[in-house]
Amino acid sequence: MSDAPPAIAPDVVPPPAGMVTELDHLAVRGAREHNLKGIDLAIPKKKLVVFTGVSGSGKSSLAFDTLFAEGQRRYVESLSAYARQFLGQMEKPRYESIRGLSPTISIEQKTVSKNPRSTVGTITEIHDYLRVLYARVGEQLCFKCERPVEPQSAQQIVDSILGLPERTKYMVLAPLISNRKGQHKDVIEEVQREGFTRLRVNGEVVRLEDGVELDKKKRNSVEVVVDRLVAKDGIRPRVTDSVETALKRGEGKLVVAVLGGPDGVEAGDKLYSEHRYCSYCDVSFPELSPQSFSFNSPLGMCHGCNGLGTALRIDPERVVPDPTLSVENGAVKGFNLATARWFKRVLETVAGEHGIDLSAPFGELPEEQQQVILHGTGKRQYDVRFRRGRRTVKYPCEWEGIVPRMERLWRETESEDSRMRYAQYFTDAECGECHGARLRPESRSVFIGGRSIVALTGMTIAEAHALLSDLDLGGNRALIAGELLKEIVGRLSFLVNVGLTYLSLDRPGPTLSGGEGQRIRLASQMGSELTGVLYILDEPSIGLHARDNRRLIGTLEHLRDLGNSVIVVEHDAEMMESADWLVDFGPGAGIHGGEVVVSGPPDVVKNHEASLTGAYMAGRRVIPMPEKRRVFDGERVLRIEGASANNLKGISAEIPVGLFTCVTGVSGAGKSTLINDILYPAAARELNGARTLSKAHERIVGLDHFDKVIDIDQTPIGRTPRSNPATYTKVWDDIRKVFAGTREAKAYGYKPGRFSFNVKGGRCETCQGAGVTKVEMHFLADMYVPCEACGGKRFNDATLRVKYLGLTISEVLELSVDEAAEVFANHKRIKRIVQTLQDVGLGYVKLGQPSTTLSGGEAQRIKLSRELARRSTGRTLYILDEPSTGLHFEDVRKLLKVMQRLAGKGNTIVMIEHNLDIIRTADWIIDLGPEGGDGGGMIVAAGTPEQVAAVEGSYTGQFLKPMVGAAG
Repeated sequence: MSDAPPAIAPDVVPPPAGMVTELDHLAVRGAREHNLKGIDLAIPKKKLVVFTGVSGSGKSSLAFDTLFAEGQRRYVESLSAYARQFLGQMEKPRYESIRGLSPTISIEQKTVSKNPRSTVGTITEIHDYLRVLYARVGEQLCFKCERPVEPQSAQQIVDSILGLPERTKYMVLAPLISNRKGQHKDVIEEVQREGFTRLRVNGEVVRLEDGVELDKKKRNSVEVVVDRLVAKDGIRPRVTDSVETALKRGEGKLVVAVLGGPDGVEAGDKLYSEHRYCSYCDVSFPELSPQSFSFNSPLGMCHGCNGLGTALRIDPERVVPDPTLSVENGAVKGFNLATARWFKRVLETVAGEHGIDLSAPFGELPEEQQQVILHGTGKRQYDVRFRRGRRTVKYPCEWEGIVPRMERLWRETESEDSRMRYAQYFTDAECGECHGARLRPESRSVFIGGRSIVALTGMTIAEAHALLSDLDLGGNRALIAGELLKEIVGRLSFLVNVGLTYLSLDRPGPTLSGGEGQRIRLASQMGSELTGVLYILDEPSIGLHARDNRRLIGTLEHLRDLGNSVIVVEHDAEMMESADWLVDFGPGAGIHGGEVVVSGPPDVVKNHEASLTGAYMAGRRVIPMPEKRRVFDGERVLRIEGASANNLKGISAEIPVGLFTCVTGVSGAGKSTLINDILYPAAARELNGARTLSKAHERIVGLDHFDKVIDIDQTPIGRTPRSNPATYTKVWDDIRKVFAGTREAKAYGYKPGRFSFNVKGGRCETCQGAGVTKVEMHFLADMYVPCEACGGKRFNDATLRVKYLGLTISEVLELSVDEAAEVFANHKRIKRIVQTLQDVGLGYVKLGQPSTTLSGGEAQRIKLSRELARRSTGRTLYILDEPSTGLHFEDVRKLLKVMQRLAGKGNTIVMIEHNLDIIRTADWIIDLGPEGGDGGGMIVAAGTPEQVAAVEGSYTGQFLKPMVGAAG
């Protein structure tokens, strides 16, 4: 105990006058936020400290809601009064005193960005450095012939212009301003003094004498009109003069704007430049700038998809969801043949011309005939005969096809209902112009080390790091690129160090998990190399395989060694063993927690008799192995065949029916792709009638063993504070009926609806039953503050007159699940639902706790409890994605008890998981890998935990071996 921080005592001898000393510990006294019971704690500074304890014991309440919140509040108070007016007054956490608090940075688990334009490269700013690198030292090739691009002389430009067909009208323009904000009055006045009379402003020709005013808030493009010409013989001297003038005024660039001419001449602009030109293809290229490689800039983005890489397209699989039906029997959705008489007649005419049997199942028609129905026949004319009165009228008509027709109607309709009806058939499809690359062709054809920026950002971080570390540039190019490469390689190294080697720089931000986003932010903090900072992290090990955990711990130790204090809220055993200091919260959750059980080095915690964490670390308590594993029945199998989406290598995986299966592997091995992107969408479509589409695979066999599929993921159970566990599990409906059955409610004539905070009547109308009101903070995130009218009680005073066992309906919302179990012990239905919440370890959660305050793991367990409350048929396929998130050893034990209970009833459980305590209790394991990204996507091992432990090439097996042994 010699390395323990000094105890907090009021009689500490002060330092001599004039001497200022820094506390070597963070001293917290009387912390009472949420369920904390006035704790006093001394946390050593410049150490790696782990806060642990069962879920709901108070770890996050101290780490984030007290220490981080107070650090932020003190920072805001240090700002000027002008700055504070935008940030507002931050509420002070409940504590008596906090001394020794350093500047605080929180790295929490939240999705990095929901913006589809956000990528790993843009989030880490690596893409910004790459843009400068490619603009300054990239080698431009022609995107048509792949030859090097050469400068273009004035004479070559003249020859190209004179090649326009005779009678073509065109203008010669000199670029002045390209896509820049401002009024640029000086530029406009200068060209007017030089004698020019016309400008083209944002595509529109204006006369200078009429006055030109640019909107300074918008980006503008301005060209001066040097000459207006018509192509004919004998104008070479005039064209030459105009070209030379335009090149001089446009600093080596000019634009020829074709206005029109004989048939076959397309109007449009053509750029010419003295700098970059392909003589073989007669194509000029713009000067390279960093914006040329940005898919968020008009100068670099693909104009087919505006830099998104995808475009909304009608999905043929949604138009024909059931190919076993015929066209006549409704195979094609989106229109009704019975009411669309003209459309039906056209279709019948086309079918007759092409020999298409409209009464045959759509899936049995030849591919060419399916294409005719769905995508049309272009400009071909058909004679459609239609009866009008007593005579038959013939109309020439084109057949545009079902898909183009629906896309056209969606664009043209002014009815919101029609737009919504067509929208259900759309999906994000790869852009047909850039094929997902996001950039225009000129930008995609710039190379460094034989790779374009598109190819480089498509590599994994490990591959990009290796390539750029050994990049050999000669002469001045090496000098120019030196500092840029140093910065890029450094940032890539930090991402490697936190175990994100498998991600690619073009990976969209919205697809990152909370753990991945947290580690990306951790890597950026590594790059800043700050010192004297208090870092607070929320379970950074989530989503990380045991193999990569040591690398993450090394990163945190590096942050500590720089002179920072690192506090980690964590349950990982290896992280706790590596900590300098452990603080174990408990002893229970909710009202049963909020105390510090023990604080000290890991050995002290292990030997503390009252510490639940210490008992598990020391081996006094263990998560039990199943007495007997369920046996794989080869005739009852769910088989995924030919899975090839993302990095999967065309694999086939067998999932035993009625067993508890864990899908394992290092991060990026392909687990989520196989289960979440292929299995679940296909099963939901087959069993639940969903419209979901699964990614590339050949087929799935064995879904007939199930009657439904349930996906229990970590998405929030609601997006506003109005949603809570009581409403989500439906127990609130029964509680309202209990209140409506009381003597007072009957006397007042109150029905169950009176006790709903979602409808008018009994709720507070000021906050509309939310208990809080939303304050829009404009450029900051919206804030929720307690309602002034009801004080956060959600209901009006008349409703609060009714009580059950001395509790108002508002007070029931404040009950924890454990408390509610006691209050409603005599109500079987309520007790059954509440019991399922207790079974999954959520007894500490309040019934009315806003969904926005629940962690991903808590949300997942609430969803699980809702499914547990339903009557099981024993034929359900459950899919779970890392339910161990945020779980202590004891909580994992409770969760496994529930999983085994579900599997024992005959249900099939498929769980993506990294937690070894859960993996070793599974009946079956499918281990993917061996590496992440391109190095993964294969099945390394499949079998019982003992069988997988015997496979040398399995990283999961290596860590399982000491826990379960290996099958011989």
